[in-house]
Amino acid sequence: MPALPAASVKLTAQNMSILKRINQKANRSIKPVSNYDHWGTTMDHWDYPVDGKGDCKIYALYKRKLLQEAGFPRQALLMTVVRDLHNEGHTILTVKTDKGDLVLDNLVDEIRPWNATGYYFLKRQSQQNPNIWVSLNQRGGTAKRLSPSS
Repeated sequence: MPALPAASVKLTAQNMSILKRINQKANRSIKPVSNYDHWGTTMDHWDYPVDGKGDCKIYALYKRKLLQEAGFPRQALLMTVVRDLHNEGHTILTVKTDKGDLVLDNLVDEIRPWNATGYYFLKRQSQQNPNIWVSLNQRGGTAKRLSPSS
């Protein structure tokens, strides 16, 4: 996949309204279910919610798909892996904006700045290449690149 230039979303009132609408739509249209209960395995599944069920990764992928269809650049919509408030692995969608990084999360309808989530950020997709994951330090800064299989 060719490298793309980094991009961010201009955080206008209209774009914030789109972010809120899509976040709420996805949060309401997918039934939360673990990989084990859904697929009979603990192996990760990165897929769209074809049957209306899924774990946090499915929510984040669906939100990214809907936002891309609404005209948001893929490079600004980053799958992100965190440790949640219970110290469990969790996937969210980070949206890079001209006013800072925002988090779309299936656990809450509110869209929050990354540093207001209480999460420990582990890694997220590179803006230039979605097959490269970038390690994040505790404050959300870039630490090092990780291989796509990490």
